[in-house]
Amino acid sequence: MICIENLRKAFGGQEVLRDVSLRVNTGEFVALVGMSGSGKSLLLRHVVRLIRPDGGRVLVDGRDIARMPREELEAMRSRIGYVFQSGALFDSLTAFENVAFPLREKTRLGESAIRKKVMEELDQVGLADAEHKFPAQLSGGMLKRVALARTLVRDPEIVLFDEPTTGLDPIVVNSILQLFDSVHKRRNLTGILVSHEIPEIFGIVQNIAMLHEGRIIAVETPESIRCSPHPVVDQFVNGKTEGPIGSQN
Repeated sequence: MICIENLRKAFGGQEVLRDVSLRVNTGEFVALVGMSGSGKSLLLRHVVRLIRPDGGRVLVDGRDIARMPREELEAMRSRIGYVFQSGALFDSLTAFENVAFPLREKTRLGESAIRKKVMEELDQVGLADAEHKFPAQLSGGMLKRVALARTLVRDPEIVLFDEPTTGLDPIVVNSILQLFDSVHKRRNLTGILVSHEIPEIFGIVQNIAMLHEGRIIAVETPESIRCSPHPVVDQFVNGKTEGPIGSQN
């Protein structure tokens, strides 16, 4: 479903992504890990063409997203959901209105159909009784759930999660990750999850891809990556303080 081939991107003469290649099969959930500033979020932005590569390409369902004309790009983006680190909710809108927003902006559904769909999604994330609350009235975990409901309301086939559990306490992190897992299994979504929650993410993804110094240096199952012979992967995944990246921690 997603095929990234030799992707390159530089800013101010400094390469951030250097020949990155990664394949995500249909229905697969892949975690993208690595040090802060390694380019993980930048890689996600290429998948939805929020940014263009300097070289290489991103194929989504077999089509080069950088070469799509506007109409085709908009159609492809409607198949991709994006959960931002901050949640990116509108402070002036209620939970219901935030989830309804993409339906009102991008579809021709009537208000009764919109209400039915929004309430279904809020119920799925456990927030059916919070529809009238504004973001300022919601906890951090609730904000993430509303953001997920807003992403899912248009029934995407692909969902990109950009550090969606940042700033949450460990108990809430686990509950959000379990919610992602149930959504993935129920809808057979294809997903990429950028996260630092190790080892919590190991139980919900099929593969772990590690980005280091602009390159993917490992793509392994959660079981095998714990025993990786690569010193950088071993240090990062197993939380060791001594090693090739120790001075950067």
